[in-house]
Amino acid sequence: MTETLPDTRILVIEDEAAIRRFLTIILGSAGFAVEEAARGREGIARAATSAPDVIVLDLGLPDLDGKAVVAAIREWSQVPILILSVRDAEAEKIESLDAGADDYVTKPFSSGELLARLRALLRSRRPSETEKPVTAVGPLVIDLARRLVTLDGAEVKLTRKEYDVLALLSRHQGRLVTHRQLLTTVWGPAHIEDTHYLRIAIGHVRDKLGDDAADPRFILTEPGVGYRLK
Repeated sequence: MTETLPDTRILVIEDEAAIRRFLTIILGSAGFAVEEAARGREGIARAATSAPDVIVLDLGLPDLDGKAVVAAIREWSQVPILILSVRDAEAEKIESLDAGADDYVTKPFSSGELLARLRALLRSRRPSETEKPVTAVGPLVIDLARRLVTLDGAEVKLTRKEYDVLALLSRHQGRLVTHRQLLTTVWGPAHIEDTHYLRIAIGHVRDKLGDDAADPRFILTEPGVGYRLK
């Protein structure tokens, strides 16, 4: 006998209305609460606001490739993601899983297999330390879902590396993030000794936030070790 947890929410990101209807029927009959999105950006926004327990995602969306949707959601969340796609090439499966998807089912599919895989993902789910798409430090707001940073309501223009450094600090808000963690994640393992890259990026972020290193409002320095977002 199989059981669905009460109030288990599934977000279906699929552009074909007929498939969305079919999924809503079989998932609803299995006891899941279903939310729908027809486009990638809409799906990312719904993932951030509705906190689904599992996401079922098509790769062939009209505005974004599904792998880009996976990567965007992985900016802040470890929610299980199951790819449901007509693309059956091994390379597509590998790329999707490497992007952060947890499972891959090709169309056409059986409803029994799909439900079994979803139950398996729910059983194995381990909540991440932070599932917050938005981090606020006083007037500073970091919206990971939209890759948007604002200060006193005005957008702060950051380069990609500057944003990635600040985003990593925000995902570990209040905790020390070492130089090694930052360099490995943002620049790659080959740059773990290039602390000057990090020092320059942090300096630029502080300048754009009006944050004084001697009396910081946002980014604290742990000398010789790393940085911490207040």
